[in-house]
Amino acid sequence: MAESVVSEPADHLVQELARLAQARGLTVATAESLNGGQLAVAISACDDSSEWYRGGIVAYQPATKHGLLAAPPGPVVTAPTAAAMARSAVQLLEADYAVALTGVGGPGPEEGQPAGTVYLATCAAGEEPDVVHRKFEGNPMEVLERSVLAALQELVDRITRG
Repeated sequence: MAESVVSEPADHLVQELARLAQARGLTVATAESLNGGQLAVAISACDDSSEWYRGGIVAYQPATKHGLLAAPPGPVVTAPTAAAMARSAVQLLEADYAVALTGVGGPGPEEGQPAGTVYLATCAAGEEPDVVHRKFEGNPMEVLERSVLAALQELVDRITRG
């Protein structure tokens, strides 16, 4: 049997997300950058995720964030970029909720931002996104894992608030 690619804490949060989405008849989408699709992997590993997970967009290069996800001109490790990514994911994937991440995994800085800088945005259809700024310590893999956990928690919290 293959070892799971999803950590136990992430699996717990995805199970909570699945419970909320199914109980409320909601759909969820993702837009991610620094973690290169790890959030989508965590969500899609859940049983029955195809019933509520619309899909995800991995926009790694700035041009993709600016073009496809309507990020404003300029640097992409910003709160406005995260907000645009979440808003666009809701619209493009026709979801009720979305979460988006942009940031610097490391090991070095980018765009003048230190490694571990992450902007997370959650968005409900027809509403403005909520954005949080986080700074995670650790090596690049630890930063990526922590960013996935934070994104899942922010999405669960947003859906719970309604």
